[in-house]
Amino acid sequence: MTPTESVRIAAGSSEAEFRVKGSRFIAVARPVEDLARAAGCREAERRRFHDATHHVYAALLRTGDQRFDDDGEPSGTAGRPTLAAIERAGVVDVAVVVTRYYGGTKLGTGGLARAYGSAADLALERIPVRTVVSGRRVVLEYGYADTGAVTRLVEASGARRLDERYGDRVELEVALPASRVAHLRADIAEATAGRAGLAELPGEMLLPIDT
Repeated sequence: MTPTESVRIAAGSSEAEFRVKGSRFIAVARPVEDLARAAGCREAERRRFHDATHHVYAALLRTGDQRFDDDGEPSGTAGRPTLAAIERAGVVDVAVVVTRYYGGTKLGTGGLARAYGSAADLALERIPVRTVVSGRRVVLEYGYADTGAVTRLVEASGARRLDERYGDRVELEVALPASRVAHLRADIAEATAGRAGLAELPGEMLLPIDT
């Protein structure tokens, strides 16, 4: 995820079921922050449906990291179709677990791939999503005489106010899209003749697309 990209991230959980030739495919989609949590989602479904034959999962993060596992199904027939469903949905920071109860009739490799993909599609159609951009927290430090100029530029940048501290000078903490930080720094320096400073805090903060 680059500073100028917007992405759709999972914002809640969903569940769906797909049946074919007696087999049940129960798909659960959940938001995750890393691949360890994605694996944990699979283990939770394994405990929940302890008598099922397979617990397939796939995950895709906004960093581009991904993982999938066939859990004993023929290679390429389960985990990869589940991951493909996530990619079709255009959602990241999500894990999908598809639990299968075998119905007694073999589906063949093509049938298996379609069934796992269809179950994942159904769950992903129902999952709540948020569209966000990569944001940063910054602290503006300025004298009281520059309050008007700084306030106008902060509002124009679309930044969200997070905190204000008052002493000999003002410290204003805001969050804004990462792509706007350099522009705000330059504008603040020009408007205050270099009297105000801008310090970028470490870490990423996801912000709504309308920020």
